[in-house]
Amino acid sequence: MLAIVLATTAARATPRIPTSDSEIVETLPAVAGWSREERRLRRELVARPRDEGVALAAAQAYLDLARAQGDARYAGHALGVLQAWQPLSANTPKAILVMHATVAQYLHDFDGAERTLRMALAGHPDDAQGWLTLATILRVRGRYEESDTACRALVPLRQHLYAEPCLAENNGLRGDHEAAQRVLQNLLDSPFLQEKRLGPYRQWLLTTQAGIAELAGRDAQADAAYRRAIDMGASGYDLLAYSDFLLRRNRPAEVLPLLKPEARSDAVLLRIVMAQERLAAQHKQSPSQREAAQRDAEELAARFDAGGLRPGSTQSHAREQAIFALEVQGDASKALALARLNVQLQREPIDLLVFARAAAAARDEGARQEVKTLMQQIGLRDTRVDAVLGGAS
Repeated sequence: MLAIVLATTAARATPRIPTSDSEIVETLPAVAGWSREERRLRRELVARPRDEGVALAAAQAYLDLARAQGDARYAGHALGVLQAWQPLSANTPKAILVMHATVAQYLHDFDGAERTLRMALAGHPDDAQGWLTLATILRVRGRYEESDTACRALVPLRQHLYAEPCLAENNGLRGDHEAAQRVLQNLLDSPFLQEKRLGPYRQWLLTTQAGIAELAGRDAQADAAYRRAIDMGASGYDLLAYSDFLLRRNRPAEVLPLLKPEARSDAVLLRIVMAQERLAAQHKQSPSQREAAQRDAEELAARFDAGGLRPGSTQSHAREQAIFALEVQGDASKALALARLNVQLQREPIDLLVFARAAAAARDEGARQEVKTLMQQIGLRDTRVDAVLGGAS
Protein backbone atom coordinates (compact mmCIF):
# COMPACT_ATOMS: atom_id res chain seq x y z
CA MET A 1 0.00 0.00 0.00
CA LEU A 2 2.87 2.35 0.83
CA ALA A 3 4.31 1.79 -2.64
CA ILE A 4 0.98 2.76 -4.20
CA VAL A 5 0.77 5.93 -2.12
CA LEU A 6 4.35 6.93 -2.90
CA ALA A 7 3.95 6.25 -6.61
CA THR A 8 0.68 8.16 -6.82
CA THR A 9 2.13 11.08 -4.88
CA ALA A 10 5.19 11.16 -7.14
CA ALA A 11 2.98 11.27 -10.22
CA ARG A 12 1.18 14.40 -8.96
CA ALA A 13 4.13 16.16 -7.33
CA THR A 14 5.99 19.10 -8.80
CA PRO A 15 9.53 18.07 -9.82
CA ARG A 16 12.08 19.13 -7.19
CA ILE A 17 15.57 20.08 -8.30
CA PRO A 18 18.28 19.60 -5.62
CA THR A 19 20.10 22.78 -4.69
CA SER A 20 23.47 21.00 -4.37
CA ASP A 21 25.15 17.65 -5.02
CA SER A 22 25.17 16.91 -1.30
CA GLU A 23 21.39 17.19 -0.88
CA ILE A 24 19.72 13.85 -0.13
CA VAL A 25 16.76 13.34 -2.45
CA GLU A 26 15.67 9.94 -1.16
CA THR A 27 17.00 7.30 1.23
CA LEU A 28 16.57 3.75 0.00
CA PRO A 29 15.02 1.29 2.45
CA ALA A 30 17.23 -1.24 4.20
CA VAL A 31 17.49 -4.47 2.28
CA ALA A 32 16.70 -7.36 4.58
CA GLY A 33 17.93 -9.93 2.09
CA TRP A 34 21.48 -8.67 2.10
CA SER A 35 23.90 -11.08 3.62
CA ARG A 36 26.50 -10.39 6.28
CA GLU A 37 29.15 -10.72 3.58
CA GLU A 38 27.54 -8.00 1.47
CA ARG A 39 27.31 -5.64 4.44
CA ARG A 40 30.99 -6.33 5.12
CA LEU A 41 31.78 -5.35 1.54
CA ARG A 42 30.10 -2.02 2.01
CA ARG A 43 32.14 -1.29 5.12
CA GLU A 44 35.40 -2.25 3.38
CA LEU A 45 34.47 -0.12 0.39
CA VAL A 46 34.15 2.94 2.61
CA ALA A 47 37.59 2.25 4.05
CA ARG A 48 39.23 1.35 0.71
CA PRO A 49 37.23 2.84 -2.19
CA ARG A 50 39.93 2.02 -4.76
CA ASP A 51 40.37 -1.61 -3.75
CA GLU A 52 39.59 -3.31 -7.06
CA GLY A 53 38.53 -6.65 -5.59
CA VAL A 54 36.20 -5.11 -3.02
CA ALA A 55 34.72 -2.67 -5.56
CA LEU A 56 34.02 -5.42 -8.08
CA ALA A 57 32.38 -7.64 -5.46
CA ALA A 58 30.24 -4.77 -4.16
CA ALA A 59 29.23 -3.65 -7.66
CA GLN A 60 28.23 -7.20 -8.55
CA ALA A 61 26.19 -7.47 -5.34
CA TYR A 62 24.34 -4.25 -6.16
CA LEU A 63 23.74 -5.35 -9.76
CA ASP A 64 22.41 -8.72 -8.60
CA LEU A 65 20.08 -6.88 -6.24
CA ALA A 66 18.88 -4.59 -9.05
CA ARG A 67 18.07 -7.62 -11.18
CA ALA A 68 16.35 -9.46 -8.34
CA GLN A 69 14.29 -6.46 -7.20
CA GLY A 70 13.72 -4.95 -10.62
CA ASP A 71 14.93 -1.64 -9.17
CA ALA A 72 17.39 0.28 -11.33
CA ARG A 73 18.43 2.46 -8.39
CA TYR A 74 20.62 -0.37 -7.12
CA ALA A 75 22.36 -0.43 -10.50
CA GLY A 76 23.02 3.25 -9.89
CA HIS A 77 24.65 2.24 -6.61
CA ALA A 78 26.81 -0.23 -8.57
CA LEU A 79 28.02 2.64 -10.76
CA GLY A 80 28.65 4.67 -7.62
CA VAL A 81 30.91 1.92 -6.32
CA LEU A 82 33.03 2.31 -9.47
CA GLN A 83 33.10 6.09 -9.27
CA ALA A 84 36.64 6.07 -7.86
CA TRP A 85 37.92 5.15 -11.36
CA GLN A 86 36.27 8.06 -13.16
CA PRO A 87 36.99 9.22 -15.74
CA LEU A 88 37.38 5.84 -17.41
CA SER A 89 40.42 5.47 -19.62
CA ALA A 90 42.65 2.90 -21.24
CA ASN A 91 44.59 2.79 -17.97
CA THR A 92 41.54 1.80 -15.93
CA PRO A 93 41.75 -1.85 -14.76
CA LYS A 94 40.17 -4.16 -17.32
CA ALA A 95 37.77 -5.77 -14.85
CA ILE A 96 36.50 -2.35 -13.73
CA LEU A 97 35.83 -1.37 -17.36
CA VAL A 98 33.92 -4.59 -18.06
CA MET A 99 31.87 -4.27 -14.88
CA HIS A 100 31.07 -0.63 -15.66
CA ALA A 101 29.91 -1.65 -19.14
CA THR A 102 27.78 -4.47 -17.75
CA VAL A 103 25.98 -2.09 -15.39
CA ALA A 104 25.55 0.47 -18.19
CA GLN A 105 24.01 -2.26 -20.33
CA TYR A 106 21.52 -3.05 -17.57
CA LEU A 107 20.59 0.65 -17.47
CA HIS A 108 20.08 0.63 -21.26
CA ASP A 109 23.06 2.90 -21.86
CA PHE A 110 24.09 0.74 -24.79
CA ASP A 111 26.27 3.38 -26.45
CA GLY A 112 28.21 3.97 -23.25
CA ALA A 113 28.53 0.24 -22.59
CA GLU A 114 29.84 -0.39 -26.10
CA ARG A 115 32.43 2.41 -25.86
CA THR A 116 33.69 1.12 -22.53
CA LEU A 117 33.91 -2.47 -23.73
CA ARG A 118 35.81 -1.53 -26.85
CA MET A 119 38.22 0.46 -24.68
CA ALA A 120 38.73 -2.58 -22.46
CA LEU A 121 39.12 -5.02 -25.36
CA ALA A 122 41.57 -2.77 -27.22
CA GLY A 123 44.04 -3.28 -24.40
CA HIS A 124 42.94 -6.77 -23.39
CA PRO A 125 41.68 -8.71 -26.43
CA ASP A 126 41.85 -11.92 -24.38
CA ASP A 127 38.89 -10.95 -22.16
CA ALA A 128 36.18 -13.50 -22.96
CA GLN A 129 33.52 -11.88 -20.78
CA GLY A 130 34.09 -8.58 -22.53
CA TRP A 131 33.60 -10.12 -25.99
CA LEU A 132 30.47 -12.01 -24.92
CA THR A 133 28.93 -8.89 -23.37
CA LEU A 134 29.78 -6.87 -26.49
CA ALA A 135 28.19 -9.54 -28.69
CA THR A 136 25.01 -9.33 -26.61
CA ILE A 137 24.84 -5.53 -26.79
CA LEU A 138 25.33 -5.54 -30.56
CA ARG A 139 22.64 -8.22 -30.92
CA VAL A 140 20.19 -6.17 -28.87
CA ARG A 141 20.86 -3.21 -31.16
CA GLY A 142 20.15 -5.34 -34.24
CA ARG A 143 23.76 -5.30 -35.49
CA TYR A 144 24.09 -9.03 -36.14
CA GLU A 145 27.22 -9.04 -38.32
CA GLU A 146 29.16 -7.05 -35.73
CA SER A 147 27.81 -9.36 -33.05
CA ASP A 148 29.10 -12.32 -35.09
CA THR A 149 32.58 -10.78 -35.04
CA ALA A 150 32.47 -10.48 -31.26
CA CYS A 151 31.22 -14.07 -30.96
CA ARG A 152 34.06 -15.34 -33.17
CA ALA A 153 36.61 -13.52 -31.03
CA LEU A 154 35.84 -16.13 -28.36
CA VAL A 155 37.14 -18.99 -30.55
CA PRO A 156 40.91 -18.28 -30.30
CA LEU A 157 40.36 -17.88 -26.56
CA ARG A 158 39.15 -21.52 -26.46
CA GLN A 159 35.68 -20.43 -25.38
CA HIS A 160 33.77 -22.61 -27.85
CA LEU A 161 31.00 -23.31 -25.33
CA TYR A 162 30.09 -19.64 -25.55
CA ALA A 163 31.10 -18.88 -29.13
CA GLU A 164 28.85 -21.57 -30.63
CA PRO A 165 25.54 -20.59 -28.96
CA CYS A 166 26.44 -16.92 -29.45
CA LEU A 167 26.67 -17.45 -33.22
CA ALA A 168 23.69 -19.82 -33.22
CA GLU A 169 21.43 -17.20 -31.67
CA ASN A 170 22.40 -14.67 -34.33
CA ASN A 171 21.73 -17.23 -37.05
CA GLY A 172 18.34 -18.00 -35.52
CA LEU A 173 17.43 -14.32 -35.58
CA ARG A 174 18.28 -14.24 -39.28
CA GLY A 175 15.91 -17.14 -39.96
CA ASP A 176 18.30 -20.09 -40.02
CA HIS A 177 16.26 -21.78 -37.31
CA GLU A 178 17.12 -25.40 -38.07
CA ALA A 179 20.90 -24.92 -37.98
CA ALA A 180 20.70 -22.81 -34.83
CA GLN A 181 18.60 -25.40 -33.01
CA ARG A 182 20.98 -28.21 -34.03
CA VAL A 183 23.93 -26.39 -32.49
CA LEU A 184 22.05 -25.73 -29.26
CA GLN A 185 20.67 -29.26 -29.00
CA ASN A 186 24.06 -30.84 -29.64
CA LEU A 187 25.45 -28.82 -26.75
CA LEU A 188 22.53 -29.78 -24.50
CA ASP A 189 23.08 -33.45 -25.33
CA SER A 190 26.81 -33.35 -24.62
CA PRO A 191 27.59 -35.78 -21.76
CA PHE A 192 30.15 -33.46 -20.16
CA LEU A 193 27.53 -30.68 -19.90
CA GLN A 194 25.21 -32.69 -17.65
CA GLU A 195 26.96 -31.72 -14.43
CA LYS A 196 24.81 -29.88 -11.91
CA ARG A 197 27.24 -26.97 -11.69
CA LEU A 198 26.60 -26.26 -15.38
CA GLY A 199 22.88 -25.77 -14.77
CA PRO A 200 22.95 -22.01 -15.51
CA TYR A 201 24.71 -22.68 -18.82
CA ARG A 202 22.13 -25.29 -19.83
CA GLN A 203 19.37 -22.90 -18.80
CA TRP A 204 20.84 -20.26 -21.11
CA LEU A 205 20.83 -22.76 -23.98
CA LEU A 206 17.20 -23.70 -23.28
CA THR A 207 15.91 -20.13 -23.19
CA THR A 208 17.82 -19.40 -26.39
CA GLN A 209 16.15 -22.45 -27.92
CA ALA A 210 12.76 -21.21 -26.78
CA GLY A 211 13.32 -17.78 -28.32
CA ILE A 212 14.37 -19.22 -31.67
CA ALA A 213 11.40 -21.60 -31.67
CA GLU A 214 9.08 -18.62 -31.16
CA LEU A 215 10.67 -16.84 -34.13
CA ALA A 216 10.00 -19.93 -36.25
CA GLY A 217 6.38 -20.20 -35.10
CA ARG A 218 6.99 -23.50 -33.28
CA ASP A 219 5.06 -22.78 -30.13
CA ALA A 220 5.01 -26.32 -28.75
CA GLN A 221 8.79 -26.52 -28.96
CA ALA A 222 9.12 -23.07 -27.37
CA ASP A 223 6.76 -24.02 -24.54
CA ALA A 224 8.71 -27.18 -23.75
CA ALA A 225 12.05 -25.34 -23.72
CA TYR A 226 10.73 -22.56 -21.49
CA ARG A 227 9.31 -25.10 -19.04
CA ARG A 228 12.57 -27.02 -18.83
CA ALA A 229 14.49 -23.80 -18.18
CA ILE A 230 12.05 -22.64 -15.52
CA ASP A 231 12.13 -26.02 -13.80
CA MET A 232 15.87 -25.41 -13.38
CA GLY A 233 15.22 -22.09 -11.63
CA ALA A 234 14.81 -19.47 -14.30
CA SER A 235 15.87 -15.84 -13.98
CA GLY A 236 13.47 -12.92 -14.00
CA TYR A 237 14.19 -12.25 -17.68
CA ASP A 238 13.23 -15.81 -18.59
CA LEU A 239 10.02 -15.60 -16.56
CA LEU A 240 9.03 -12.42 -18.38
CA ALA A 241 9.75 -14.01 -21.76
CA TYR A 242 7.64 -17.05 -20.87
CA SER A 243 4.88 -14.80 -19.52
CA ASP A 244 4.79 -12.95 -22.85
CA PHE A 245 4.58 -16.29 -24.61
CA LEU A 246 1.67 -17.40 -22.39
CA LEU A 247 -0.19 -14.14 -22.93
CA ARG A 248 0.27 -14.42 -26.69
CA ARG A 249 -1.16 -17.94 -26.48
CA ASN A 250 -4.10 -16.59 -24.42
CA ARG A 251 -3.14 -18.49 -21.27
CA PRO A 252 -3.31 -15.68 -18.68
CA ALA A 253 -4.22 -17.93 -15.75
CA GLU A 254 -0.72 -19.45 -15.91
CA VAL A 255 1.00 -16.08 -15.71
CA LEU A 256 -0.13 -15.00 -12.24
CA PRO A 257 1.34 -17.92 -10.24
CA LEU A 258 4.50 -17.70 -12.35
CA LEU A 259 5.12 -14.07 -11.42
CA LYS A 260 3.61 -13.92 -7.94
CA PRO A 261 6.92 -14.73 -6.15
CA GLU A 262 8.82 -12.10 -8.16
CA ALA A 263 9.57 -8.55 -7.03
CA ARG A 264 6.95 -6.23 -8.49
CA SER A 265 9.16 -4.37 -10.94
CA ASP A 266 7.46 -2.37 -13.70
CA ALA A 267 7.98 -5.21 -16.16
CA VAL A 268 6.59 -7.84 -13.78
CA LEU A 269 3.62 -5.72 -12.74
CA LEU A 270 2.85 -5.01 -16.39
CA ARG A 271 2.50 -8.72 -17.17
CA ILE A 272 0.38 -9.22 -14.04
CA VAL A 273 -1.95 -6.41 -15.10
CA MET A 274 -2.18 -7.82 -18.64
CA ALA A 275 -3.03 -11.28 -17.31
CA GLN A 276 -5.68 -9.81 -15.03
CA GLU A 277 -7.19 -7.88 -17.95
CA ARG A 278 -7.41 -11.08 -20.00
CA LEU A 279 -9.00 -12.99 -17.13
CA ALA A 280 -11.54 -10.22 -16.63
CA ALA A 281 -12.42 -10.37 -20.32
CA GLN A 282 -12.97 -14.11 -19.90
CA HIS A 283 -15.22 -13.45 -16.86
CA LYS A 284 -12.88 -15.46 -14.65
CA GLN A 285 -12.42 -12.93 -11.83
CA SER A 286 -14.38 -12.31 -8.65
CA PRO A 287 -15.37 -8.73 -7.66
CA SER A 288 -12.49 -8.56 -5.17
CA GLN A 289 -10.04 -9.77 -7.80
CA ARG A 290 -11.30 -7.12 -10.22
CA GLU A 291 -10.79 -4.44 -7.58
CA ALA A 292 -7.25 -5.65 -6.94
CA ALA A 293 -6.57 -5.67 -10.68
CA GLN A 294 -7.79 -2.09 -10.96
CA ARG A 295 -5.47 -1.01 -8.16
CA ASP A 296 -2.55 -2.73 -9.89
CA ALA A 297 -3.32 -0.96 -13.16
CA GLU A 298 -3.55 2.40 -11.38
CA GLU A 299 -0.26 1.76 -9.58
CA LEU A 300 1.50 0.94 -12.84
CA ALA A 301 0.08 4.03 -14.56
CA ALA A 302 1.32 6.16 -11.64
CA ARG A 303 4.77 4.59 -11.88
CA PHE A 304 5.04 5.37 -15.57
CA ASP A 305 3.83 8.94 -15.00
CA ALA A 306 6.37 9.42 -12.22
CA GLY A 307 9.13 7.87 -14.33
CA GLY A 308 8.36 10.32 -17.11
CA LEU A 309 9.50 13.15 -14.84
CA ARG A 310 13.07 11.80 -14.86
CA PRO A 311 15.14 13.11 -17.79
CA GLY A 312 15.92 10.42 -20.35
CA SER A 313 13.83 7.75 -18.68
CA THR A 314 11.05 7.60 -21.28
CA GLN A 315 13.13 6.03 -24.04
CA SER A 316 14.77 3.47 -21.75
CA HIS A 317 11.32 2.31 -20.55
CA ALA A 318 9.45 2.89 -23.81
CA ARG A 319 8.95 -0.82 -24.49
CA GLU A 320 6.92 -1.45 -21.33
CA GLN A 321 5.07 1.84 -21.68
CA ALA A 322 4.15 0.99 -25.29
CA ILE A 323 2.82 -2.41 -24.24
CA PHE A 324 0.83 -0.80 -21.41
CA ALA A 325 -0.66 1.82 -23.73
CA LEU A 326 -1.61 -0.84 -26.27
CA GLU A 327 -2.78 -3.70 -24.07
CA VAL A 328 -4.22 -1.94 -21.02
CA GLN A 329 -5.09 1.62 -22.01
CA GLY A 330 -6.17 0.77 -25.55
CA ASP A 331 -4.37 3.84 -26.91
CA ALA A 332 -2.89 2.68 -30.21
CA SER A 333 -1.51 6.10 -31.21
CA LYS A 334 0.35 6.51 -27.93
CA ALA A 335 1.62 2.93 -28.15
CA LEU A 336 2.88 3.53 -31.68
CA ALA A 337 4.78 6.68 -30.71
CA LEU A 338 6.43 4.87 -27.79
CA ALA A 339 7.21 1.76 -29.85
CA ARG A 340 8.82 3.91 -32.54
CA LEU A 341 10.91 5.65 -29.87
CA ASN A 342 11.91 2.30 -28.36
CA VAL A 343 13.32 0.81 -31.58
CA GLN A 344 15.73 3.71 -31.81
CA LEU A 345 17.37 2.29 -28.68
CA GLN A 346 16.91 -1.49 -28.86
CA ARG A 347 15.83 -3.92 -31.56
CA GLU A 348 15.21 -7.28 -30.01
CA PRO A 349 12.41 -9.37 -31.55
CA ILE A 350 9.94 -8.23 -28.88
CA ASP A 351 10.67 -4.60 -29.78
CA LEU A 352 9.83 -5.15 -33.45
CA LEU A 353 6.78 -7.22 -32.50
CA VAL A 354 5.41 -4.44 -30.27
CA PHE A 355 6.11 -1.91 -33.03
CA ALA A 356 4.24 -4.07 -35.56
CA ARG A 357 1.27 -4.64 -33.27
CA ALA A 358 0.99 -0.94 -32.46
CA ALA A 359 1.17 -0.05 -36.15
CA ALA A 360 -1.54 -2.57 -36.95
CA ALA A 361 -3.76 -1.38 -34.09
CA ALA A 362 -3.34 2.24 -35.21
CA ARG A 363 -4.06 1.20 -38.82
CA ASP A 364 -1.03 3.18 -39.86
CA GLU A 365 0.22 1.85 -43.19
CA GLY A 366 3.30 4.06 -43.10
CA ALA A 367 4.30 2.63 -39.72
CA ARG A 368 3.69 -0.92 -40.96
CA GLN A 369 6.11 -0.23 -43.79
CA GLU A 370 8.61 1.20 -41.29
CA VAL A 371 8.56 -2.11 -39.44
CA LYS A 372 9.08 -4.10 -42.63
CA THR A 373 11.96 -1.87 -43.72
CA LEU A 374 13.63 -2.08 -40.34
CA MET A 375 13.28 -5.86 -40.31
CA GLN A 376 14.97 -6.04 -43.70
CA GLN A 377 17.73 -3.65 -42.65
CA ILE A 378 18.74 -5.62 -39.58
CA GLY A 379 18.01 -9.03 -41.10
CA LEU A 380 15.50 -10.22 -38.50
CA ARG A 381 13.04 -12.95 -39.50
CA ASP A 382 10.08 -13.43 -37.17
CA THR A 383 6.90 -15.31 -38.09
CA ARG A 384 4.99 -13.47 -35.35
CA VAL A 385 5.71 -10.11 -36.96
CA ASP A 386 4.85 -11.55 -40.38
CA ALA A 387 1.48 -12.67 -39.02
CA VAL A 388 0.73 -9.21 -37.60
CA LEU A 389 1.75 -7.41 -40.77
CA GLY A 390 0.03 -9.90 -43.05
CA GLY A 391 2.98 -11.09 -45.07
CA ALA A 392 6.70 -11.83 -45.11
CA SER A 393 8.75 -9.07 -43.55
